[in-house]
Amino acid sequence: MSDRSMRKTVREVALGIGVAMAATPAGARSEVEHSIVARGSIQTEVLTQGSGPAVVLLPSLGRGAEDFDDVAALIVAAGFRVIRPEPRGIGRSTGPMEGLTLSDLAKDVAASIEADTAGDRRPVIVAGHAFGNWVARAVAAVRPDLVRAVVLLAASVGTEIDPAIRPSIDGSFDVELPEEERLHHLRRGYFAAGNDARCWLGGWHPAVARMQRAATAATRDRAWQRAADRVPVLYVAAEEDAIAPLPTLERLRQELGTQVSLTSIPRAGHALLPEQPARTAEALILFARGLLSAAPAGPAAE
Repeated sequence: MSDRSMRKTVREVALGIGVAMAATPAGARSEVEHSIVARGSIQTEVLTQGSGPAVVLLPSLGRGAEDFDDVAALIVAAGFRVIRPEPRGIGRSTGPMEGLTLSDLAKDVAASIEADTAGDRRPVIVAGHAFGNWVARAVAAVRPDLVRAVVLLAASVGTEIDPAIRPSIDGSFDVELPEEERLHHLRRGYFAAGNDARCWLGGWHPAVARMQRAATAATRDRAWQRAADRVPVLYVAAEEDAIAPLPTLERLRQELGTQVSLTSIPRAGHALLPEQPARTAEALILFARGLLSAAPAGPAAE
């Protein structure tokens, strides 16, 4: 599908989202259930809402499930169930924070998927924003039986980050800095020109970010990176992303595998979710509906 055709179809899906939102009572849209999934000494707080085929949403480095609040509501209104596991160290999610790999973090997500008993839950679509994309791809490698497809939102294709942007990533986490200095870092690293970065002054968890960075560095086997060798992958690019610049489809196929498609969202940086929640949801919903319409009916689809 060409980028122009994708954009046209996304606009059509947007109209469908609007109708669904108007027809869904506000209370039903916003109702979120919180549960605890225990796995040995590890417990994961999981936010769930909606019914239907499941979409799992994984947040960015050192950030929590709340980043997806607006996107999740739109996906639910379109007829899907949303599962949001909190990373270790956020909310009521607890467990060892040292000696981990991406495989360990993926197993936390897999346990959350398996524990959910509502709706058409397996296999699921796993979508990861920024750092969360690495966990999403690791889930597809660790538990391929649970994953129908993967969506990468404003995602770095590899695990290396341009050193020039690193100070703004670190500065965004540093709550001891003056507010204006932090806003400078947020605008430089995460937000497109003209978008309000104040919405991301809060919500940062430095200890979680340190754990996630260490887990990534400790993951020696890179086979998880090529998710598109296993399942269909949608890469949703933010067109003004300073951390993960807009890639070409050719590069994505070289790095991720052949089953990858690309769409881009204008007027968005690496933060993406607070900047363009509706367009982000539209891209996810379009992709999910396409997968479901192509899937064979009955047991063969399992």
